[in-house]
Amino acid sequence: MSTRSYQRWSPEYWDDYTVIDSGDGARLERFGSLVLDRPDPAAVWSRRLGTDAWDEAHARFEPTGRAKGNWVPLDTVPEGWNINYRSPKLQLRFHLEMTRFKHVGIFPEQATNWEYIAEHLKPGDKFLNLFAYTGGASIAARSVGAEVTHVDAIRQVVDWTRVNMELSGLDGIRWVVEDALKFAQREQRRGNTYKGIVLDPPTWGLGPKGQKWRLEDNLLNLCAVVADLLEPDGFIIMNTYSGIAPSALETVWERILPSAQFESGELCLRGEDGHWIPTGSLIRITSRP
Repeated sequence: MSTRSYQRWSPEYWDDYTVIDSGDGARLERFGSLVLDRPDPAAVWSRRLGTDAWDEAHARFEPTGRAKGNWVPLDTVPEGWNINYRSPKLQLRFHLEMTRFKHVGIFPEQATNWEYIAEHLKPGDKFLNLFAYTGGASIAARSVGAEVTHVDAIRQVVDWTRVNMELSGLDGIRWVVEDALKFAQREQRRGNTYKGIVLDPPTWGLGPKGQKWRLEDNLLNLCAVVADLLEPDGFIIMNTYSGIAPSALETVWERILPSAQFESGELCLRGEDGHWIPTGSLIRITSRP
């Protein structure tokens, strides 16, 4: 029987990011010098601070549909800006922009995974980042000397990662603009393997040629293919914002890799008052040699 451990993870080292307040379906966040008011359906509690604090936001996101909306400036806001992430292991820099999808180019909660990656990789290890977005995991892996392959179906976000790589004083990441599952299947046929694999599959989306993606249609196949790419004594980090419970992810992976070790639970942020803000499900899988 596999070893199990249920946890809540949140980042420890952010100086350029904090959740000032949350509640009533929103987060008040500071990214560097900018304060943003963004929707968060998980914030079902009441706000700690009054309207005066929330009125200090530089911009507020107002949804116009299920996944899109507009940023409403409440003060002078730049077209883009940079922030730093500093920890004992990592010195990273990111370029941010306010997008019509509510995101700004970084998921701050992922910093706990960057630390795990930096701790478990050494120079020359092969690392694969699937559904890689703007590449926090990719540049964390590259910063400790891993050979990194970064895969995302959207050219613009791959270009955004290149900017983050260069801002962080790095080079040498391999870029792949392709459907992540198709790339993984090709690597499977080639017999290629990786010491570390990260995957953060979206609930739904479109590939580079407009192919429709639905996680529930692809989850089992995706996990089975990724398992074949894992080196002995390697690790997989799987994160999802789709609502799939950590226990369900454990069951999927345990049936595929029954001898592996698992840690699963919630990926979270901590507010300035110390309370937990859930952001998604996370599982970390360590294979046995």
